[in-house]
Parts: sequence; structure tokens; C-alpha cells
Amino acid sequence: MKAWKTALVVASVCLMPAMSNATDDWPDRPIRVVVPYTPGGGTDGITRNLADKITRATQWNIVVENKPGAGGNIGMNQVAKSTPDGYVIGMGQTANLAINPAVLSNMPFDATKDFAPVALIAEVPTILVVRQDAPWQSIEEIIADAKQADGHIRQAVATLGTVGHLAGEMLANSTGVKFLVVPYKGASPAVNDLIGGQTDIMFATPQGVMSLIEAGKVRPIAVTSARRLSSLPDVPTVAESGYPGFQAVDWKALVAPAGTPAHVIKKLNEAANTALKDADLLAQLETEGSTPMGGTSGDAQAYIGAQQQSWAKLVKASNIRF
Repeated sequence: MKAWKTALVVASVCLMPAMSNATDDWPDRPIRVVVPYTPGGGTDGITRNLADKITRATQWNIVVENKPGAGGNIGMNQVAKSTPDGYVIGMGQTANLAINPAVLSNMPFDATKDFAPVALIAEVPTILVVRQDAPWQSIEEIIADAKQADGHIRQAVATLGTVGHLAGEMLANSTGVKFLVVPYKGASPAVNDLIGGQTDIMFATPQGVMSLIEAGKVRPIAVTSARRLSSLPDVPTVAESGYPGFQAVDWKALVAPAGTPAHVIKKLNEAANTALKDADLLAQLETEGSTPMGGTSGDAQAYIGAQQQSWAKLVKASNIRF
């Protein structure tokens, strides 16, 4: 072997450990976690708690950055367009990764191609509530009344295109009735009008109505999860109420830009799963009615893909477009 070839082989062998170790240096600078909603909300709170637990366990420098707007599309678009090196990740949700792509014709990103799922974090159902003096005690009674006068029952919707909105569309489709959808610019005015009698029903988040349930201002009829909530053990699921298979949950999942190295995804996934075992984080999730998820990045990819197909099918059947 010629001397230059021998030197090249020796150099290559010497460089291999160094190159291998270089991949283990990640992260060597702050990691930004984009929350596509405003500070102080449920997604923001869970993300900050999760980031804190990961930081304590790994000593990574994690910065949570709020980028609200366009139903979560602004923040998630920033994640999609970021360099795929693991230093910018996002907290995706049902709305921006599954519902928005189905109802909006001008999405700024491709939800099925532009992200690499990292880990499922949690899912939270909605609660079908009515005002305390409403005549209905069950879904059956609501549907029976709706069939007498199609569109007579008014559904308050915090924001069009949310899980709460489409849960009502799903129930209407499965029962052959139609609710009159009344959209609002947020959960608070929607709940206030429900209590005031301007609307009749609402699929609301546990965070938004649990205190009102406890105060006797609204009455829970059913929850949209597969299982009952531990905080409302006497309230049946929609599936238990005569609609097998009915489920509408708002899930949260960490995602990175497509093309992020597999070893980085693996590290992030392991860190998230470790954090999801923390007692303080689990207590926060239980308080807000959420169920921790976790699992591999492959689990996250399969789950998100199935959810995208499911919501797209519902949107098409309901002919919903914004």
C-alpha cells in the first residue's frame, strides 16, 4: 500500500471516534420549545412544567417561546421551517396538526411531511355541559329534543375548528341532527353565554368548566374520552351513553422539523418519557383532566397519522371549510 493511502486509512480510523462522539455532544446550546398559543393557557402551562422536569433531569438549557396566532399555525410553521438540528421543537396539538389541515385550504406547512414526531405528551377530552337549569339530564334527551326541531339547540363554540367545535359536529353526524353553532373568540365568553342562557350546550375543556361544575353553575352530561375522568367518576362517556366508539380528545405532542437526526429524536423522546413519570407533572395533568401518554417516537408518528385521517374524514363528512 502506498504511503499516502496508508496515511489516509490511519487518519480515517482516528477520525471515526471523534465523529461518533460529535453526535453525542447534542445539545451544546439552548433548545427552544415553541408553544403556538398565548402564555398562561393550558398548553403553555404543561409545556413549561415538562421543560422544567427535563431540565432538572438532563441539565439541558430549554427556553419556552410563545408564538400564538392563526389557530396555532404561526408557531408550528416556525418549527416546520427551522433547521432540523433539534434546537427548535414545538408542542403540537390536535387543532394545528390534524384539524387545521383538514379545514383550511391555505396551510403554511404540510402537517404530514414537515414534522418528525418526538413524543406524545398528554390527551384531554372535552366535557359536554349545559347550564344548571337546563331540562336535559342525558345525551339521549338532548338528541331527542334536537330531532323535534332541527337546529333549535345552540352549541357554544370557543373557537371554530377546535376539538370542542368538532365534537359537536361528530355527535350531530352520528345521530342525524343539526346543532346551531354559535362561535366565540375564546372560552370565557362562550361559557358566560351558556350560563346566561344565550346558548344551550357546549363541549368545553375541563380547565374551562371544572370550577363551574363544582360551583353548580353548569351541569356535566358526558365526557368525550374513551374512559371516565377520575375527577368526574359519575359522569358517563359519550360512548357509554349509546354511541360506541365516540372519542374526541385534544392531544399534545412534541414535534421537531422533518429531517432532525434520529439520535436527537431519541434523546428528546427519552427525556420526555422520563419527565412524564414525575409526580408533580402527573398531578398537574390529573388536575386539568389530562391523561399522560408517552411512548416511542414511532408511537407518536402512528398516533398522529391516525388522528389526521380520522379528523379529515369527519371534516369531509360535515362539509366544514373556513
